Amino acid sequence: MSFKDHFSGHAADYSRFRPDYPAELFAWLAAQTPARERAWDCATGSGQAACGLAPHFAEVIATDASAPQVENARPCRGVRYAVASAEASGLVDATIDLITVAQALHWFDLPRFYAEVSRVLRPGGVIAVWTYNLFRLDPAIDALVDRFYSETVGDYWPFERRLVEGGYRDLPFPFAAVEPVPEFRMQSAWSLDHLTGYLGTWSAVRRYREAKGVDPVAELRPALAAVWGDAERERAVQWPLALRVGRR
Repeated sequence: MSFKDHFSGHAADYSRFRPDYPAELFAWLAAQTPARERAWDCATGSGQAACGLAPHFAEVIATDASAPQVENARPCRGVRYAVASAEASGLVDATIDLITVAQALHWFDLPRFYAEVSRVLRPGGVIAVWTYNLFRLDPAIDALVDRFYSETVGDYWPFERRLVEGGYRDLPFPFAAVEPVPEFRMQSAWSLDHLTGYLGTWSAVRRYREAKGVDPVAELRPALAAVWGDAERERAVQWPLALRVGRR
């Protein structure tokens, strides 16, 4: 099965610049599961979520349909990487205690993926999916990035991006809801170089470059630098997570 691949072409940058998820998220998810033998991180990308799960499970299986993503994933003890699609994982029936999908559910063939979830989850097993939209940093910088997001590269976002903007509320999720779900947020400290590196991983930026032959991030950087000050100065960056959790 083919898949919508927006990231293989810059898998190394994705691994370098994408933020990590909070440790508290994985501790809470592990506490919801019937056992902690095996977790599956589906569409693992660079392995951020897989590595977060590793301290809590005897084994983490991390799959991605993109071979370059898997090749550039960070090595973590207890994590086994493999190339496989979300809809055909190759996992054994009823062997998974927790399934996680971080910032990727909007790309899936949902009926086929949910059938795969039901097949591989153990009775009482948990599925958790989450997404995040724009970061918040500083009002002046946020205004520049918001305009860049909506106006400069706005026409180059894939259709599925609207599902991220809606926090996955508009996606079907045919599992018994686990509630209440605490609020979690990612937090990082970034230099200006890291911020622009992150913007360069956006799928819309890649499509803009291919269509116009110019780099919109390079064109944005002078305006960011004027607000940022010392480019080496690290600033606090935050993203609220939109999380849905269900049980088989």
